[in-house]
Parts: sequence; C-alpha cells; structure tokens
Amino acid sequence: MSEYIVSARKYRPDSFETLIGQDNIAQTLKNSILRGQLAHAYLFCGPRGVGKTSTARIFAKTINCLHPTANMEPCGECESCVSFAEGRSYCIYELDAASNNSVEDIKTLMEKVQIPPQVGNYSVYIIDEVHMLSQAAFNAFLKTLEEPPSYAIFILCTTEKHKVLPTILSRCQTYDFNRIGISDMVRNLRGIADKEGVRVDDESLHVIAQKADGAMRDALTIFDQTVAFCGSDIRYADVVRNLGVLDYDYSFALVDNFLAKDYASALLGFDTILGKGFNSLHFISALGEHLRNLLVARTGGLESLLDMPDSLKLRYREQAARCSVKFLYEALGIVTACEAGYKASTNQRLHIEYALMRLAFLGGLPENAVQADKLREAPAPAPAPVSAPVSAQAPAPAPAPAPAPSPKADSSEGDVFELPDAEAETPEPPKTESTARRRASRATSVMTSLLSGEEPAKASSDSAGEAASAARNFERIPGEDEITAAWPRLVEVCAAGKPRLKHALANARLSMQEEGGFRNVSFEVTNEAQKQWIENGLLSSMEKSFAEILGSGKVRLFVTVKESEETEKKVYLPAEKAQELMNTNPEVRGLISDLGLDAN
Repeated sequence: MSEYIVSARKYRPDSFETLIGQDNIAQTLKNSILRGQLAHAYLFCGPRGVGKTSTARIFAKTINCLHPTANMEPCGECESCVSFAEGRSYCIYELDAASNNSVEDIKTLMEKVQIPPQVGNYSVYIIDEVHMLSQAAFNAFLKTLEEPPSYAIFILCTTEKHKVLPTILSRCQTYDFNRIGISDMVRNLRGIADKEGVRVDDESLHVIAQKADGAMRDALTIFDQTVAFCGSDIRYADVVRNLGVLDYDYSFALVDNFLAKDYASALLGFDTILGKGFNSLHFISALGEHLRNLLVARTGGLESLLDMPDSLKLRYREQAARCSVKFLYEALGIVTACEAGYKASTNQRLHIEYALMRLAFLGGLPENAVQADKLREAPAPAPAPVSAPVSAQAPAPAPAPAPAPSPKADSSEGDVFELPDAEAETPEPPKTESTARRRASRATSVMTSLLSGEEPAKASSDSAGEAASAARNFERIPGEDEITAAWPRLVEVCAAGKPRLKHALANARLSMQEEGGFRNVSFEVTNEAQKQWIENGLLSSMEKSFAEILGSGKVRLFVTVKESEETEKKVYLPAEKAQELMNTNPEVRGLISDLGLDAN
C-alpha cells in the first residue's frame, strides 16, 4: 500500500499564486522582493490554518530562488528550490518556539546566524509559535533581532499577537492574516475533489467550509474525514450526519410551524432534535442564524450577505416571501434573549420551549398584515342617506370597531395582569339583548329618521315613544351613586376569565367629576404597565360596556396610577432607638440630662 499523505500537507501552497485568501499580503511581499526592499524581521499573525507558515516558506524560497519568474514566483527547478523541497536546505531554518523556548535555544540560534548562506542570498529563520518564548528568551533575542547580519531575515509566526513583547513588535513588519472566506474555501475544495476523483455537491462543500470556521487546514482535515466516511461519492445527508451538523431542513420546518401558529409541531421538532444528540444551545444559535438569513433574503440589496449555494438561496427567498419583516425582527429578539439567558436558566429545555411557543404566537403572513394595516388606516365610511321609510323593527347595531391590539408586555416591565394572546380577545356580549341596548337601538333609529326628514311610518306610537324616551335617557348624565352601584357589574363583564384584572378593578378607588356634559370616572391601578395595557387594549370596550349597563353615553373612563405611600421609617440603630424613646417619653430625656449621659 502506497504511503498516504493528508490533503492539508499534499495540497499545501508552494507559491504565492496558490496561496488562498491572502492576496493583499502576497502582493505586498512580491512587490518588496521586486524592489529589493526586504526588511530584516517580519511578524505573521492571525488565526490558525490561514497560511502564516506557508507564506513564510514561500517568501523564503522566493528570495533565495536563483531564477524567479517575472511575477516573482519561485522557479522550483534551481538548486535552492530543489534543496528546500527535499528538506535539505541550509539557507532556510525552522524553529518551533513551543518546544525550544529557553535562553539556551535562542543562544544556539544566534550562533547559527553568524554563518552566511551557502546557496542563495539570504539565511531565513522561521520561528513558529513565537509567543511561546519565555521572557528571558525574548530579552536575549532582542539585540540580534534589532541588528542582524545583512544576509539574515527573521520571520516570526504566531496566533496570539498580544502575547508578544512590544519591544519585539516594534522591530518587525507586521502582517495580519484574515480568516479565509467560505467562497474561497469551497472553490479550493472543489478543485481538490476533482483532482482526487471525488463527487460532491455544493451544499456538502458549504457545510464543510462553515464547519472549518475560516481555517483552510481544518477544512481539508474535515474533507479527508468525510471522504473516509462516504467514499468517493459524498452526499449532503451523509455529511451532516458524519459532522454532527444541524440540517437546514429543521430550521425551515420550524419557521413553517411558526407561520402556521402550530406550537405543538415546533415542540415535537425540538424534541426530535434533542433525541438525535444535538446541543440545545447550538440549536437555538442555528435558529437565530436561520432567521437572520431569512431577514437578509427578505430585504432587497442584501443578497451578497448570503454566502451559500444558489439552491439554498432559492429556498430562503421562498420562505422569506411568506414572512413579514416585523415577524422576523421580533422573532430574532426572542431567539437572542433566549440564547442570552440560556446558561442562567435552571430548566434549560423549558426555557427554549417557552421561546418556541412565543415564536409560534408571532406567526402571520405579510399579506394579512398589509390588509390589516389598510383596514386600520382607512377612514370610516359616511352613513348613506335613508331614502325609504324606517320600519318599526330596529336595524341591527353596527359592529363595534376592533380594539387596538394590546402591547406585548414583558415580565421585566412590572406587575402586569397577564401576557395577552396573539389575537386580542374582547369580552363576549350577553346573548340576550338588554333593555337599555334595545332602547338605545330604537333611539338611534328614530334619530336617523328625523335627520333624513322622514317619519317612521310603520312604527307604532308606543315604539316611537319608547325610542324617544330611550334616546333622551341615553343623553342623560348618570349620578355618582348610580355609577358606584353599576361598577361591580362592569367588572364582571370586562374582567371575565382574567382574575388579576378583576381583583385590580374591584378594589380600585373611584373618583368622579362632571365636566363638559360628561361624567368623568377615574379608577386607580398599581403601576404604569397596567395603565398602558388597559388604555391601549381595554378602555374603549370598557366605556362601551359601561354605557350599555348604565343606559347612558355620557360616561368617560380614565386610568390613573396609584401613588406609592411612603413607608414608615423603621428604627434599627441603638442611637435611633434612644432618640425614639426620648421623643415618646420626656422623663427619659430629663433623666439622661441629669445624669449627663450620651444618647448617641
């Protein structure tokens, strides 16, 4: 069996042209070689697997190449290039500072620096993981690094730049290597797969590139692992199973459940994900990433932010078209809050399940939202003129406008009554129409007939008289005793099924005054959050219900916040207790004065 070489070594870059994702650094180094402006010390820093050591080797081989190309690439055929490729070059030295970090190791290096190169023009010293040098080794290295021989060039490589002494940094030209982009990694992996005769789709390569987190060496290692598992035919399902990556299909299915307000299916999907061994925190993080991608796909002009295959982009655009921007924005807020409070939660599964139920209550189609906005913004149509005589039967009362949706109160805003449902529910009116309501309807009918200039021909004299009496009664201003007596009935109607609201209204203190032809009734609640909730979602329906109960439309309701009473100061310290005793008992004060005692 032939010797196997892993892809990270087999396809390691050996020229500036094959260097991936570091074009600016490669161009800068080539220009410095072309112009003969070589520094005596370089520092290459950046994340793992992005090409720091490979760039140092390419740079060292190029400056010693006897016949470089016009584009400043090593020829690969001269004695210097061949000796370097075979590992017998005496012009390029590599030192691992992780295992050679003492002062003695640096002294040995300083002795080698005194020997000029045998082949080529420069002796290049590549020190990898230079941040692992000890403090004494750094200090011993300073003088040599500052004034080396003219033929000596030092290239320091590190993943932790902040651990290198500032005196070392000031003597080096620093090059910061960036993480390699997913598109560059996928393109390189595609070329390697073609050379190895491996069939793989773009979705699988994208998953491998994402898993590598910007490190090309990690991507090649994962690629070798995937080939070992799948063989020469790699499929997306096998990749996600082998790497333990959460499939996109789970996120797409969850968002479909949210849009359908099917929280039961969302909880079952989460249970399936946990059953397959996925971490809960990784799940909620993947869901947040999915919602972010949907928001990007929903917004025009942000297509460049979706770094994924075209087939996957199409799926995101299709699902994003069924989501409103408001839904995605609020869903991202819920997921972010869930992820932030995950570690502090005692029951972490319940913490995520509650977030999934809140997401299900946000679901809705953008078309419905647009129609609702149009209905809210459209002006109320003017009543059509009555051209025919009004019959004795009272017309059906016009439906009351839907109350404004109550705000989503968070538990951190204070003591609110309860979290309102996704669709605001108003108390159902009694099935049997009350006498006051029938009278108000007849009064409305008579007033409409009078305004149109016609007589209610078919109405009987008793009905007309009763309607006129009801109309007059509806315009009267009720007294304070009548309002106080009717208040419990209003509490029963408006707070049905809401015990905390019922308790607050039943114990509320009423204050009434007559102003502008109306009886203004103010009632108190505990805090500002309760006040805003009632004003935004319940006050309008409470006024209508109170008008029906009283048979009068001259009542207006107002909500106020109960002023906090100052708590009685408690006495704790001995000096305070003595002062309290002297204030309540003059004889004690006199005794203390006679004896010359210090009460403090």
